[in-house]
Amino acid sequence: MLVPGLCSITYRQLDVDGVLELAAAAGLSCVEWGGDVHVPVGDVATAADVARRTADAGLTVASYGSYHRAGVHDDADAVIATATALGAPRIRVWAGDQGSAEASPVDRLRVVASLAETVRRAHDAGVEIGTESHGGTLTDTTDSTRRLLAEVDELVGARTLTTYWQPSVDAGEDAAIAELAALVDRVSTVHAFSWWPGTTRLPLRSRHSLWHRAFELVRAAGGDHDVLLEFVPGDDPDLLAGEAATLRGWLNP
Repeated sequence: MLVPGLCSITYRQLDVDGVLELAAAAGLSCVEWGGDVHVPVGDVATAADVARRTADAGLTVASYGSYHRAGVHDDADAVIATATALGAPRIRVWAGDQGSAEASPVDRLRVVASLAETVRRAHDAGVEIGTESHGGTLTDTTDSTRRLLAEVDELVGARTLTTYWQPSVDAGEDAAIAELAALVDRVSTVHAFSWWPGTTRLPLRSRHSLWHRAFELVRAAGGDHDVLLEFVPGDDPDLLAGEAATLRGWLNP
């Protein structure tokens, strides 16, 4: 099942209740709470309160959108504790702070070892780890992402790490779909938005062909996946209802 939701960072300018009101009114099912504004790392009281408020709004917590960078930050335990208080089944983390072409073998090993240890600790707490798909990290290309997943699998001794997916900046439709096809068996979450060209924000429907093909791939992979709206044009709250209607229509044709 593909579950429509919202990244809270889409509306950093709103408080928790504002995000919940928008998401519920738009007919979305879940929220990924960001660790930069709405649920700060280490603030377990706020995390527990946001968990309660999310449930009261008739929504679920999709994940904890942390800004933990494996091999760089030492706050993994605090991130896991916050996610646990939030009731998040998954934590989004970042694979270091260097692109795959810039990272030395030693740099890469440090990130992989750190990420593996975080996966182990999170697993003990009943939480999954998923890597952010982003430039300037070791998930900046499909090949590097698959290699990273395999390297962590080997250290952990299990295939528990997942990855998020979103189209690479400036990727044409066929290129973006090829990226997803190469990763779809490890994708847990999709960040849905339409940028073109570059980081120009368009309504989601503007790249309808890309998203139809993407959701066909994810649906065919089986299992449950969160599909989270992010980066609406102008960060405009008034646009969410329309964006959500487009997404829900695609996910439930």
